[in-house]
Amino acid sequence: MKAITYTTFGGPEVLGLNEVEEPHAGPGEIRLKVVAAAVNPLDHKIRNGWMPPMTPPFPVTPGLEAAGVVDEVGEGVTGVSVGDEVLGFTTTGACAEHALATDCAPKPAGLDWDVAAALPVAVETAVRVLGLLEVAEGDTLLLNGAAGVVGTVAAQLAVARGATVVGTASAGNHDYLRSLGATPVAYGDGLADRVRAAAPQGVDAVFDAAGEDLDVLVDLRGATDRVVTIVDPGDAARLGVQFSGGGAPFGSRLREYAQLVADGKLAVRIARSFLLADAAEAQELVATGHAAGKVVLRVSE
Repeated sequence: MKAITYTTFGGPEVLGLNEVEEPHAGPGEIRLKVVAAAVNPLDHKIRNGWMPPMTPPFPVTPGLEAAGVVDEVGEGVTGVSVGDEVLGFTTTGACAEHALATDCAPKPAGLDWDVAAALPVAVETAVRVLGLLEVAEGDTLLLNGAAGVVGTVAAQLAVARGATVVGTASAGNHDYLRSLGATPVAYGDGLADRVRAAAPQGVDAVFDAAGEDLDVLVDLRGATDRVVTIVDPGDAARLGVQFSGGGAPFGSRLREYAQLVADGKLAVRIARSFLLADAAEAQELVATGHAAGKVVLRVSE
């Protein structure tokens, strides 16, 4: 099968489209014929050698999440059949014609393949952190990086819980955040004053999805409890706040959120869809941090 692989750490130039051996579903696994795979910031961080504990053996095929059609079902798997359309988290690299998975949900009929591939990581992360923060009706949530994929999902879910969301974003994304029910503020110098003006009642919880200004965010909270970052473990340890970098299996809950998207009750922006062979360009776009939505690779139709 064709897959994106690399055999050494480095820039996007180390990525190539190569022929590799197909994986096959073992006990408890399903195999997908991948239709679309999402590109995440973690992909280029692993590729650069910045995440040694998370680097699989070379050759590496990147990709954490995909949507596709089940074409093999391993021993002991129930409730899934060959031919089912699913989305979820892959255990082998998603940027390939076939990938293995154990944590998936059915793809709702009519849900776009690119959007389906974009959901698992963003939704799981947003739901996990909102749970850790215990965001509830009446709370004011400060969401740093609110225009990113995780941020926009978290903003919508927090608003649905009855929280007031103040989200940091560039000026070009402010109207979009308003459309989601959040109050936008510009990041950068003067952030604290802008947040205090937008939330004179104070901040009850902080969700850092951007990895910048964590000191300022903690000061705005006025405490280290109910502050979670998903980006900056070093500063989290220094400041005594929580870093959250992964969660438990989520497939059973992913079905619910995928249906919300299919029903138009939850929005996920797709910045751009690339062909599999253009994975290097896709990772470069994600690495800028300014993709304005999820970047996906279309593997097949």
